Amino acid sequence: MTMSTLAEPIQRSAPLARCRRNARILVVVCAYNEASKLGHVFDRLSDCIDGGTELLLVDDASTDGTTALIEKRGCRTIRHRRRRGAGACVRTAIRYALDHDYDILVFMAGNDKDRPEEIPRLLEPILQGEADLVQGSRYLPDARWENTPFYRRIATQFIHPTLFSWFTGKKMTDTTNGFRAIRREVLEDPRIDLQQDWLDRYELEPYLLFKTVRLGYRVCEVPVSKVYPAKRMVYTKMRPLTGWWSIIRPIFLLGLGLRK
Repeated sequence: MTMSTLAEPIQRSAPLARCRRNARILVVVCAYNEASKLGHVFDRLSDCIDGGTELLLVDDASTDGTTALIEKRGCRTIRHRRRRGAGACVRTAIRYALDHDYDILVFMAGNDKDRPEEIPRLLEPILQGEADLVQGSRYLPDARWENTPFYRRIATQFIHPTLFSWFTGKKMTDTTNGFRAIRREVLEDPRIDLQQDWLDRYELEPYLLFKTVRLGYRVCEVPVSKVYPAKRMVYTKMRPLTGWWSIIRPIFLLGLGLRK
């Protein structure tokens, strides 16, 4: 059964071209075996961004033709030779962005849960000079979530944000959502060490958010959509226990000073 906080979809934001203001923006999609969904993702991306913004697909050694599908569309693709994990994909994208002098990175899912037309919402606070990292939240007023399994909603709306907010001292509503934008200056901070091996899987994204908040950078949330596909389609590759532990453990390791 579909569940949503809104009766109607979020209204479309202004086209990305209107809020670029000369910033070099890289939109990153990380994927593993998402060929059945990526075509739709990139169709909608092409409708709402302009030619001055580059797209990058990081393919974590997919075996279903993901890379070939996107390369046919002319999108720059970096393919891992072996599967390395979600965090390693994000790290690859960050390294590429820093090497090519992008000002802002936008991360979104390759499984068609995020809405590309909402990217300007993530960018605007950064372009206005009001934020260093903008976190998309499906649980803010005027946000939208659909088809979310009950156990996942409990974890993403209550458990993880509560622990995160308690350890960082900053109230946040959606701390597991990978749909976010971030300034390059944050990623260049030597106090944020993304090269640690324990960040290869799902740990890197909550680690980055935690460190950004703890180091005093300006972090805000904006309302976004998170729409899970129909139950007949595989909506996640995360294992229930080990996957969720990998997302929660950065909070404890960093909060207790056991990792840097």
